Amino acid sequence: MAVDSNTLEMLRSDTGPALDLSWLEGVELTDRIAPSKRGLILSDIAAARADTAPEHSENLSLRPRGTRQILNATRVAMRLRDKADTWAENCALLYEEALARQWSSATDIPWETLKPLPDDLELAMCQLCTHLCEVEFTAADVPGQWIPAISPDHFEVKLFLATQAMDEARHLEVFRKRALANGGGLMRQSADSAASALRSIMDASDFTEMSVITHVVGEGQVLTMFRMGEFVGLSEAEKKIFRLVAQDESRHVAFGVMHLKYIAEHQPWRREEIHSYLDRAEPSLVMHKGGRIFGTAFTERLEPLIMLLGGGRDHLNEGMTSIEEITRRMVNEYMQRLSVAGFGDRRGRCIPAIEPYLEPTRS
Repeated sequence: MAVDSNTLEMLRSDTGPALDLSWLEGVELTDRIAPSKRGLILSDIAAARADTAPEHSENLSLRPRGTRQILNATRVAMRLRDKADTWAENCALLYEEALARQWSSATDIPWETLKPLPDDLELAMCQLCTHLCEVEFTAADVPGQWIPAISPDHFEVKLFLATQAMDEARHLEVFRKRALANGGGLMRQSADSAASALRSIMDASDFTEMSVITHVVGEGQVLTMFRMGEFVGLSEAEKKIFRLVAQDESRHVAFGVMHLKYIAEHQPWRREEIHSYLDRAEPSLVMHKGGRIFGTAFTERLEPLIMLLGGGRDHLNEGMTSIEEITRRMVNEYMQRLSVAGFGDRRGRCIPAIEPYLEPTRS
């Protein structure tokens, strides 16, 4: 139902202040939208209003999708205007999940369960948390720098990336607290080669390049490690930290996988480009083999992990065996994600270092 001319004239009458009210012209009122069992979520609105993101956006202003355009709107340089530049079909759902599953490092972690540990184990946990603080700094900064470049017509992606930045900020906070809470402290920053690897994510010039390296490879391997937190954690506080950060990290990985799937389905000519990103990122999956650490890029992550998994400095061999198993899981979960994304052919062209860890495909 449109606002009729008589109503507009009445509203513009001399009985009140002089108003323009042109924003009311041509407005059509429609049926109310009923919330679903989960409340009034983005998908309810989209379904009721047939509100879908366009494949290409000509919107060069800050106009939200569905808003009527004005001709004198300020122009904004939105670089990412094709849907395939950033889209993942699950981004709205992941945004809703992120809102529903927020947690507090202050009140949701049972800090009272921290107990004094042998020096080697306490310092190993502190070094691991120090390294993770660096990683989470980068993981919070990276999505934030892309948000202004994305068209408002694809706002669901912008909303999801904002929740990722919040998730990573909370991860930074909780790992910093753990490093400082039990008598240890922040330890040594990572070797420069590791810092360079993190810097390469920040320097990515294309959103998909960033997402492949960050969400699919980087956060994928971190997710595998977090899921092993029941074995790494030495108290209920630490075990719960790893459970909660894994819950968040799984959303970030799911976004990256589905963005890659969207690329595979809508821009198949980009496959070789994607493989080039994977070629650069895969070496980070395997930094050790047969008791030997390759280089020093992730010494500050691997050595404390070895000590924690083994149970102390006197059980490093046991810890290395566990690291090998984590690597095996990391590699195969990575390949499974690529298969879901439509890049199952990666098994035949992965870097040689990860081939020994690959399990046979299931028929």
